[in-house]
Amino acid sequence: MESSSSGTTSSTIQTSSGSEESLMEQRKRKRMLSNRESARRSRMKKQKLLDDLTAQVNHLKKENTEIVTSVSITTQHYLTVEAENSVLRAQLDELNHRLQSLNDIIEFLDSSNNNNNNNNMGMCSNPLVGLECDDFFVNQMNMSYIMNQPLMASSDALMY
Repeated sequence: MESSSSGTTSSTIQTSSGSEESLMEQRKRKRMLSNRESARRSRMKKQKLLDDLTAQVNHLKKENTEIVTSVSITTQHYLTVEAENSVLRAQLDELNHRLQSLNDIIEFLDSSNNNNNNNNMGMCSNPLVGLECDDFFVNQMNMSYIMNQPLMASSDALMY
């Protein structure tokens, strides 16, 4: 009898050992499936991140191109305005020089006219009152009373 009980025990051990192997096999399979699913999720997450970064790179490249174009246009506009300003400054200098020359002429004519009127009261007077003078220059100086105000530059005059 003893042998029969040991035979049962060994078959029970084999059965329980078979169950344990089957249970271990199931756990191993379950772990493998879980690992596969986790790896799949990880790959999907990595791919999504890669796609997002690629989209961001494309967006930033487009934005960079727009900025470079804008800077180029702005630089060209600046250079055009700077050239126009340079021309306007040169014109302003020329007009100021002309104005100063005209004011000097007027001042000279006024002072000459006053000296002539004081020195030559009877010999040469204003041509508008009918008396003539032989000297053309003296006649021109006598006309200076018409322009008795100095010329003034105005920024409004330079705008048109």
